[in-house]
Amino acid sequence: MPRRSYQQYCAIGRTLDIVGDRWSLLVVRELCGGPRRYSDLFADLPGISTDVLAARLRDLEADGVVAKRLIGPPTNASVYELTEEGEGLRPALRALSEWGAGRLGERGDKDAVRAHWMAFPIGRAIAERVGKAAVNVRIGSEPTFHVLVADGDIEHHDNEIDSADADIVLDLDDAIAIVRGERSLPVEAVTWHGDTPPPGNSRAISQ
Repeated sequence: MPRRSYQQYCAIGRTLDIVGDRWSLLVVRELCGGPRRYSDLFADLPGISTDVLAARLRDLEADGVVAKRLIGPPTNASVYELTEEGEGLRPALRALSEWGAGRLGERGDKDAVRAHWMAFPIGRAIAERVGKAAVNVRIGSEPTFHVLVADGDIEHHDNEIDSADADIVLDLDDAIAIVRGERSLPVEAVTWHGDTPPPGNSRAISQ
């Protein structure tokens, strides 16, 4: 089936031609954490059908946003990951998450939630609290991810890292309140590796 196009000579229109289909940006959101197997994507995109997921991945591959890569023994499995072009969508997703965070409202009974879905908006709260740092983040009982705060840039990735400057542990309700802007990241949630924060991170203990 031919791809639909807005047929508008506009940068936003061209972007939406590529990632404007339903589920496409959510697939990109999942891959911002790192490479994922098809089964992982399917599990963390509740509500998508396997046919739609396959179609979105195929289209994103064709457009150079996503690449499929075979990982070697012992698994010999395939994973999907963002290309350099796909990585360029991170700022757009960050802006969308900041715009939407205040519009979340109360969580509905049927609303699915994953801790890593909060990585974009909570990354900003982490940057405001800790400054420049690498931080492992665990929300509730879900797998840990890590956030890298550099000069004017915030990225998150799957899994924890041994070289983190600090750990942050939150329960789900606190994380949701932070994402919705109802409270700031509490100082007591941050555990620094070592006795004191590294230079340039003093605001983490002064507030």
